[in-house]
Amino acid sequence: MRLGDTARGLSTLYGTSLLVSFGFGMTIPTIPLMVEYFDVSLFWGAQIVTAWSIGALIGTPPAGIIVDKLGARVALLVGPMLIIGGALTVVLSPWFWLVLIAMAFAGMGNSTWMIGREIAGVGLVKPEQRGRMMSGFMGTNTAGMALGPALGGVLGDHIDFRAVFLGYTIAAVFVLALSLLAPVKGKDQMPARVSPESAGPKIPFWSPKRIMGIPALVREIEPGYRATYVTLVFATFMMMLYRMVLQSMLPLYVVLYRGFSASELGFLLSLQGIFVILMIIPAGLIMDKVGRKWATVPSTALPAISFALMPIADSLVEIAALLMLLGFASGLSLGSVATSTYDVIPAHARGRLQALRRTTSEVGGITGPLVGGRIATIANPGVAFLAAAPLLVIAALLLAFVAKETLNRAPRVIPPREAAEASEAPPPS
Repeated sequence: MRLGDTARGLSTLYGTSLLVSFGFGMTIPTIPLMVEYFDVSLFWGAQIVTAWSIGALIGTPPAGIIVDKLGARVALLVGPMLIIGGALTVVLSPWFWLVLIAMAFAGMGNSTWMIGREIAGVGLVKPEQRGRMMSGFMGTNTAGMALGPALGGVLGDHIDFRAVFLGYTIAAVFVLALSLLAPVKGKDQMPARVSPESAGPKIPFWSPKRIMGIPALVREIEPGYRATYVTLVFATFMMMLYRMVLQSMLPLYVVLYRGFSASELGFLLSLQGIFVILMIIPAGLIMDKVGRKWATVPSTALPAISFALMPIADSLVEIAALLMLLGFASGLSLGSVATSTYDVIPAHARGRLQALRRTTSEVGGITGPLVGGRIATIANPGVAFLAAAPLLVIAALLLAFVAKETLNRAPRVIPPREAAEASEAPPPS
């Protein structure tokens, strides 16, 4: 049976999403193992995730420029190359500081590939199918994160952390090979860009704003939806913060503080992932048929409840119950913020405005393990969850009462030149 370009493209993107997240998911249970092997503190153990997030932060703005200027395929190839280099370095590294640098490169590769994947996918489907497409992306992502820790925990317990990172390398090699063959359109479907003279005053070359084109790009969003975009950016920041707190603190909380094994940790993470997988189809249907906010609001409110209760959970059953709630919430969040953002941003700036949103989220990813690691050192890893809960409540309230519903209400974004010409045109006779 022959598949069309759209079906083949989406199948390849879904398959590679699974491999990328599976490879990274395997590495999460190795955090306590590396803490003991390299004889570092809990704070520095948490910074393994911070290093990955810093790399993702550094890689996101260039990735947005790459997809807008060179096309999605370039990002899909550069990303796995960086992951391969980072994962192999961890396998060979005798020093903990080199592990941190290597994880930064892996994070850089991950963010580059993720933006390329999103833009390629958006170019393959109709706007009314975006919710299901993004839910599928995030769902396969989470499926990989669910399956990966179980294998990573077993390999870590029975061999060592280097075997896990070797598996991460192999997964990235397959992603690179598949990305070469994927029928990705990406750049070809982007409309013509606004001419330079219509984009407002020039920004100095040395200014970071020149890289992202933030002032002109944000002004091209219809005024009524700019606050929605800013709220979505903050929500992404909080979602990444709580996910990175979960990834960095849960291994320390479960293994080093509560005394469970790496295999039991892998089971808990996989259990959470199963609940996310169960929400892949319902989340997409909710976004496309009911409303985007019906997914975004619960996906920040429910984690606040789970995080608030985590410090008092001391049994495997209690921790498992909280992770199942987190899995349900994460399932609802599958692509909901990204889909809402695509509803309101201009097509010619998709790469850069999504990169801006994701860059802000990577700041949250860095902040979570840094603050969480310090709290874990002063008190215990469970308290780090409690500290994040109020911020999640704020994000839920902003999404509920400030952000607008964007389903079937995406505004027409008028470029500055067209708006100026329309204002000068004589009224119709």
